[in-house]
Amino acid sequence: MPQTVYYPEPSITRFLFASKPMAVVWGIARVYLGWSWFAAGWGKVTSPAWVGEGAGTAVSGYLQGALARAAADPPSVPGWYAWLIEHLFLPNAALMSYVVAYGEVLVGLALIAGFLVGFSAFFGGFMNVSFLLAGTLSTNPEMFVLATWLVLAWRVGGYYGLDYWVLPRIGAPRGPDFDRSRASAPPPDFDRSRRAP
Repeated sequence: MPQTVYYPEPSITRFLFASKPMAVVWGIARVYLGWSWFAAGWGKVTSPAWVGEGAGTAVSGYLQGALARAAADPPSVPGWYAWLIEHLFLPNAALMSYVVAYGEVLVGLALIAGFLVGFSAFFGGFMNVSFLLAGTLSTNPEMFVLATWLVLAWRVGGYYGLDYWVLPRIGAPRGPDFDRSRASAPPPDFDRSRRAP
């Protein structure tokens, strides 16, 4: 019968991504990133070129620009992504317009409120990658890096937010730094003397 081997988390990553002192740092980072997403999305939600009568107009122009960048020498948009733009995104430009506009607003609000920070940051990072693949640099690299770090810091990123109540309700452990009375013990079959190869 195979034996399960647990690899303990290194103390530096535990401090950076799962400690109470870093919760403040990640709280500031998530509010900043959330505001960036909310502001970008709100500009789209209130624009008729994104939502309403002209839905799809702005996103079509953006995607046409991405196709032009794919045909440039050298191309700044990968061929497979240009194929997706041409065959999936452009034919559904109106739907994509709503998805992008409201997606940005929802990710922004969730991050500002500290609600499921890991998931919210993941979806924000997914949008950043989509924009980067379409050849748009702008602030996307910085936002993607912050989103990636917030995904890693999911346990404490929303500690000063709704995740303080939400994560325990869905069964996520807080860890020993947060509740000294219930210090987390290793799993029952965890053998400290056995080291991973």
